[in-house]
This record gives sequence, C-alpha cells and structure tokens, in this order.
Amino acid sequence: MKFLAITLIVHRPDPVTGVLKSTHERFREVLDNAVLAEELGFDGFGVGERHERPFLSSSPTVVLSHIAALTRRIRLFTAVTTLSLLDPVRAYEDYATLDHLAEGRLDLIIGKGNGTAQRELFHVTPEDQWDRNAESYEVFRKLWRQDRTTADTRFRPPLKDAEVWPRPYQRPIRVWHGSATSKESVDLAARYGDPLFSANVTNPIEPYTELIRYYRERWERYGHDPADIAVGAGTAGLLVTRTSQEALDVYRPLFEANLAFYEKAGLPVVFETLEDFVERSSALIGSPEQIIDKVHRYHEQFGHTVLHLHADAGGLTDAQHRDSLELFQSRVAPVLRRDIPDPPFAWGPVRGEPVHA
Repeated sequence: MKFLAITLIVHRPDPVTGVLKSTHERFREVLDNAVLAEELGFDGFGVGERHERPFLSSSPTVVLSHIAALTRRIRLFTAVTTLSLLDPVRAYEDYATLDHLAEGRLDLIIGKGNGTAQRELFHVTPEDQWDRNAESYEVFRKLWRQDRTTADTRFRPPLKDAEVWPRPYQRPIRVWHGSATSKESVDLAARYGDPLFSANVTNPIEPYTELIRYYRERWERYGHDPADIAVGAGTAGLLVTRTSQEALDVYRPLFEANLAFYEKAGLPVVFETLEDFVERSSALIGSPEQIIDKVHRYHEQFGHTVLHLHADAGGLTDAQHRDSLELFQSRVAPVLRRDIPDPPFAWGPVRGEPVHA
C-alpha cells in the first residue's frame, strides 16, 4: 500500500485557539509539511485546487513546482485538478511544464470541483459541469499523447492540427479520477481505464463502497482487465497515539470546535459525537492497532491500494501532528505495506512512449 499526505490549503482560524495564520505563513506551512512528508517516508504529497473561500489552493501548479524544488523522491499529486473550470490547453501547458520540473514525479487527480462560488467565478453551471469535465479531460488527454491535436469542442475554441508546448516528460502522465458522490466521474475513469480516487471523507462507508463497486462493474463493461484496477481512498482525519484514550482526549477539542463551526455555518452534521466520528467515519483516530484494523476493514470493502492522510495539523499542535505522523510511519505503515498490495503499476515516471523534441 502507498500513502499520500494531502492538503487543500484551508485558511481559517485554528479550531481550538482561534488564531488565523497569515497567508504567507500558511503557504510556508504547506512547504514545510511537504518536506516533512518526504523525510518521514510518505510516497506522495498532494495539493488541492479550489477557487473560493476559505481555500488558498487556486494555483496548485505553482505550489507543486516549489515543492518539486525542495524534494527529490516523493511523488507529487493534484487533489484535485478542477478540469470542469479550466481551459484544457492552458492546463496542459502548466502541468507539462511542472512535469519536467519535477522530473516525472507528477500524478494528476482530476475532478469537476465543487462549490457555487467557484462555478460562478468561471461561469460554469450545474447543468454543464459534467460535460465540461469530460470534454476538458478528453482534450487534455489528446494533448498529452499527440504532437498535433484536432478537437471539435463546445466549451473552448476548436483545435485544428494544434501544437502545444512543451512536450511532456512523462508519456503519458497517470491521471486518477476523483469522485465523492457522482457516477459520472466514476464512469469516465472506467471508460479510459484510469485509476479512481474516492474522496471518502464526508459520509460513512456505504455510498463510497457503492461507487467503487460501480467503477469495477463499468471497468469490466468497457473491456479492461480487472487485474489492472487501482483505487485510492481518502480519510477524514488522522491522529495516531499510543493508546485509544489518549487519542480521544487529544482530538475531542478539535472535534467539538469543528462541530460548532459546521452548526454555525448551517452545514450538515453527519457525525454528532466524537465516538460516532471515530467509529463510522473514515477518520483514523486511535492507537496503531486500531488504525491498522480500520484500514483493513475499509480495504475489505474498497480493495484500495493507496491511502491519503491529512498533511495539515488541523488544530493539533505542531508537536502532536509530527508525533502522529511519525507513529503512523513507524507502527502503522509497515504493517499495511506488508498486508495490502501496491497499485498494479510502477510508482515512478511513466515513460511508455518516446519523448519528442
């Protein structure tokens, strides 16, 4: 099993202390967390893309380029690239450039994105967002594979024998499809034989299990080999401590502060108590043994081989956050790496086709 640390670069007051870091401090924290993730042995580091409050992740290519310069081994992920909002030509140019700067350490996770504010910012409607996402991906995919591209498009000017530069380092890049609730993203992934990344953060396990089952059905319907399926899954939180009681004691102020935030903002509350959150959500909170057991239980339903964890402290002190990550890597990750297989492809640059000058 492979492990990613992921941030959406949320920028809001600390849920416990109420302190709001400056924008500059928040970006610095993301860079430090990426370096720490590589130091501790994580396999990947991901940066989300959002274009609305309270996120600072509107330019993941810039952030990931800086992280590429600070690291040497860890693979870099987008989480997710919101292709429904983007011109696929411009997105290709940015990511092909980043692919070179990272020397082929880049994977993409794409998705339509969510949130009314960012849809309105880019004049995308609920009615056309799925068509935009599919069209943008189809064009992006062609651009990555073809030196000259022709595409009859609805949502941007058509392309006719177009050359787009630079040509990429990886041929082709690996693209995962992020899915939270929709069968559209799942079907698109299965159609092209691409891996799936389940958000798996908001609800109990059942709706995510249903979507992953649907992905496997569509994968076979499109004629792909079931042995080639790769599924990743998210988590709703992380705190590894030596005992389960210590984890509950440390995490309770965070949970209660976040619960109050959701209630004040009028957001739906799925888990009303910390105990329910620990038991029925995907959050990994507890002793190493508890977390190993929970990941195994989810793996029985998902068959996933990649797991993402929160890169941010999220209300923990820096010392608590680092201790948790270190304990995960020393006590949890080795067992899961032994028990759960890796994805069915090499964890490195994809160089299946020659790079053209």
